[in-house]
Amino acid sequence: MSNVITHSVFTELDIYLFKSGTHYRLYEKFGSRVIEVDGVQGTYFAVWAPSAKSVSVVGDFNYWNDGEHPLQVRWDASGIWEGFIPNIGKGTLYKYKIHSDHNGVQTEKADPYARRCEHPPNTASVVWDDDYRWKDKKWMKKRKKHNAINAPFSVYEVHLGSWKKKIEENRSLSYTELADDLVAYVKEMQFTHVELMPIMEYPYDPSWGYQITGYFAPTSRFGYPEEFKLLVDTLHQNDIGIILDWVPSHFPDDAHGLGFFDGSCVYEHPDLKKGYHPDWKSLIFNYGRNEVKSFLISNAVFWLDQYHADGLRVDAVASLLFLDYSREEGEWDANMFGGRENLEAIDFMKALNEEIYRSFPDVQNIAEESTAFPGVSKPTFVDGLGFGMKWMMGWMHDTLDYFEKEPIYRRHHQNDLTFSMTYAFTENFMLPLSHDEVVYGKRSILGRMPGDDWQRFANLRLLYSYMFTHPGTNLLFMGAEFGQHDEWDFQGSLDWHLLEYEPHQGIKQLITDLNVLYRTHPVLHEFQFEPSGFEWITYDDHENSVISYLRKGDSYDDVLIVVCNMTPIPREGYELGMPISGKLVECFNSDAKKYNGSGVGNTKKVTIQKKDYHYRPYAAKITIPPLGVVVFKITK
Repeated sequence: MSNVITHSVFTELDIYLFKSGTHYRLYEKFGSRVIEVDGVQGTYFAVWAPSAKSVSVVGDFNYWNDGEHPLQVRWDASGIWEGFIPNIGKGTLYKYKIHSDHNGVQTEKADPYARRCEHPPNTASVVWDDDYRWKDKKWMKKRKKHNAINAPFSVYEVHLGSWKKKIEENRSLSYTELADDLVAYVKEMQFTHVELMPIMEYPYDPSWGYQITGYFAPTSRFGYPEEFKLLVDTLHQNDIGIILDWVPSHFPDDAHGLGFFDGSCVYEHPDLKKGYHPDWKSLIFNYGRNEVKSFLISNAVFWLDQYHADGLRVDAVASLLFLDYSREEGEWDANMFGGRENLEAIDFMKALNEEIYRSFPDVQNIAEESTAFPGVSKPTFVDGLGFGMKWMMGWMHDTLDYFEKEPIYRRHHQNDLTFSMTYAFTENFMLPLSHDEVVYGKRSILGRMPGDDWQRFANLRLLYSYMFTHPGTNLLFMGAEFGQHDEWDFQGSLDWHLLEYEPHQGIKQLITDLNVLYRTHPVLHEFQFEPSGFEWITYDDHENSVISYLRKGDSYDDVLIVVCNMTPIPREGYELGMPISGKLVECFNSDAKKYNGSGVGNTKKVTIQKKDYHYRPYAAKITIPPLGVVVFKITK
């Protein structure tokens, strides 16, 4: 007699949608859930294993013995195995023991839909449910305004394991502790959003979370699922949005993971040219298989639905787009039209974005995409991919290359700096200085800056000020906001002791004030993706290495003037063309003494004169500090 009771939660419509690739709430059906059947408490299990001959649930409740609790396969050729086991509940450890139908292989797999996993290096799934009661109703009701395309969007990127540690206990902060410390810090710094590097369960710490085995479970390293909900809830209650790093591009081949799930290629593409990633030594999803498409889109929806995320940052989009990504000639096959585009992955991404914005119109889906593929952040109805924003990788590379050069040479490379404006409005761009730029010998952002200590910190303030006044949203990786000296170490902690020193205090204050400037001046965000919101004053003063531009609204009555001096030589009496008359009032100066700068600036209002200059009817003479940025408002 079986120890499993026949039971199902699937309807015929569920099966149809699953097999057609359009079921986007699979987490409501698959996995393990504590329920009551015929007056008996227990746990219902459902797993997809289309090539299985038999599937049993093994766990601590049956001493991990195969065959004691077999699941039943559905009659409809869906490949779904399911059943109800009485008298087991929350906290039960389990896996699926799968015997393959066609090659005799046996696998023992964690549940792809598990809501909780064991703490690594242990690999079992955990039966889990929680009755967390959200307190972020106010945020959820108004978040469309906070996450809008014309809202300030300043992101602090965080790796939870290494942001801050309890040194005396040699451990990372828990979700609960982060709900206090991280939230208070982000609020103090005036960032609008936090972006977390992957928090879905992963077995290998050096992967930083990008090799996922538990797609529906926040990692147990920092606490329980409801404690992660508390962190999200606390951010929201403090008017801070949260973006989750999401990885649909590849997954590891760990024995308990998705790879070779039932003895066959269930989730991965069976052709190694499409199913194996040579860079990351990992497996690639089969985007043309409808059930896999349903799995991935359901997973994205899950984090937006069940965890109230304000958006996803989709990792490695370029690797999805192109069949020849990181492959040599002969290592890839062209698509049906003879091209290099992965048509199945493109269809998947379009469906993903259509569902996200259909069900969650008040979030942002952000692509980390490094090529010139057109229309990444354009709607699908004009043949775009449908993302809300795209990382501006070209800006990042060109800008860091420029700032690494000694100022004396910058006059020969000014076009590298200004080139971004030739394509700045082709996508909804986010300017990223992310974790990828402070590892593997690249040095910290501060470590890239040339010159003596004074110049290095001045260059860093200059870089950040230029970044925050450039069109687009922005992202800064943790530690960069106070001038971390060393590269990021995922095993360590940020060097918080540096804040005892004035130069680092100055950088921290600068970022806080830049966030305030960005948030409180509508011209810096309302038209951040529109060409009408930007206008050069001068981009060709190579000799002085000075650039200047307007950030503006509907008219010149609403305008900020930004002037950047890329050399350590202060410029006094520097003349600029002006669009209207009035007086210039300095509202930001990266060289201010409160940032540990030299204090060179414009303490008095500057009168705008009637004079044709820079093809404009007015002009003004200003002081530009060394390695500095000044921002002016125009008053009458």
